[in-house]
Amino acid sequence: MAIDRQGTGLTIIRICLGVFFLCEGIGKIAWLTNASILAGRFNAWLGDAAAGSTSRWYLEHVAIPGTQVFARLVPLGELAAGLALIVGFWTPLAAFLAFVMVMNIHVASGALFKYAFLTNGYGLPVVGPTLGLAIGGIRLPFSLRR
Repeated sequence: MAIDRQGTGLTIIRICLGVFFLCEGIGKIAWLTNASILAGRFNAWLGDAAAGSTSRWYLEHVAIPGTQVFARLVPLGELAAGLALIVGFWTPLAAFLAFVMVMNIHVASGALFKYAFLTNGYGLPVVGPTLGLAIGGIRLPFSLRR
């Protein structure tokens, strides 16, 4: 009996990312009833953001005005994406939503624009596989896969 090594590897990555997002969501449950936790984080990042930077613009025009909504969407999104990845339900969609959430946090914090992003455990080790799982499940009309 042959082992599908590629499929097994992708399954392991999917489940590990699912556990990661599930745990991240559990850690943010308090945000559902207390948006000031997220507001405090946004304000700290705003204080660190350089004038005219992408992070400052994003915080001032998107993140801070939407704090009440994001404080509920982020934990729910992380919990839902984590569970979906663990059980393999709509993996490309769950991975894409997880990728978007991660990128929003990295842009808001300014981490995406620093060298440390490449060595941060929340950087490439999370962004790369989530994007890979999202794109890997999409069938493009010009795809060479059968």
